[in-house]
Amino acid sequence: MEKEKAATDHVISSFNKKLDFNRSLSAVNCAPPLPSSRLSGEKTKPQSLVSLCLGVLGKHLDDVVADLAEIATGFPSHLKMAISAIARRRKLLNDEVLISLADSSWEILDISGSEVTDSGLIRIAEICKFLRALDISQCNNITAAGVSVVLQNCRSLQTLRCGGCPKSDYTARNCLCLLKLELKHVDGDSWEELDVAEISHGAESLRWLVWPKVNPESLNFLVTECPRIIVNPKPSPFEYRGMEVPIEAFPDIALDHPFVKDIDPKTWAVRGFAPRPVASSLSNPNELSMAEKFRLAFLERDTRLAPKRAKNARQHQRRAERDWMTTSTERKAIALASRATKSLRCKSRNL
Repeated sequence: MEKEKAATDHVISSFNKKLDFNRSLSAVNCAPPLPSSRLSGEKTKPQSLVSLCLGVLGKHLDDVVADLAEIATGFPSHLKMAISAIARRRKLLNDEVLISLADSSWEILDISGSEVTDSGLIRIAEICKFLRALDISQCNNITAAGVSVVLQNCRSLQTLRCGGCPKSDYTARNCLCLLKLELKHVDGDSWEELDVAEISHGAESLRWLVWPKVNPESLNFLVTECPRIIVNPKPSPFEYRGMEVPIEAFPDIALDHPFVKDIDPKTWAVRGFAPRPVASSLSNPNELSMAEKFRLAFLERDTRLAPKRAKNARQHQRRAERDWMTTSTERKAIALASRATKSLRCKSRNL
């Protein structure tokens, strides 16, 4: 009996130990998982040396912008694009900066909100003929003339971003006629029989147009006359007419973002760039703005110093004449003869 009782106690204790182990194991399994960084010991990826150098260059870009053409001569195309993106964010992108950085291998170009004009855009269209996406939104200095040259030279352009401000919306409306395909004299009965060579001009490769505030008349024109162009495509798991929407056609992502995603945003956070609150003194509509006050002060100073500048100019002229006379005897004789002639003429007039 004692042996049987001891065996029974041993079985019960073993069962209890196993039960406790299973409970502890289930508790461990049910516990919330540890963060992956703690499990694998991973740390945030440090910036590359190239990104750090670009960040330093971007912070002092306004100091080297005059010599940028010489500095960026040997840079690869993606570094030039990164510098262009930083210059755009720092409000330093203009014709000179863009042309000095332009590379023939560029496939995207983002000049939105910059000071680039038609001249710079036309020059870029001559250099970068393989552009697939272009963003000219919020560009007050771009007109339909510049866009026309881009459509003629960049035959691979598929995505165009425009609008964003009244001037850019006006330019976009003027470009509608450029987006319509015009055909030469052909004998085909359907569009399927047309060849690319039979298209006289027009943006034959353009498929995606990002125009946030397109007016109804322009939208109706695009739908009717340019059915191949999809305006403001929306993210969707389905394709548009058998075509997948490229990431360049989504306005929420800047075209040049992939080139600066590893660079510290403080690079283009210029001091004093953030908007300041409007002072209470400017709330009075009858009070002149600070810019107008500076302009009037400059005009007043210029008017006040005008007589002094004229007097200095006369003194410099007389000094130059004296120096010219003292250089040689012949010149001195010519100057004296000229004075004598003038005095004789004055006397003859008085008589």
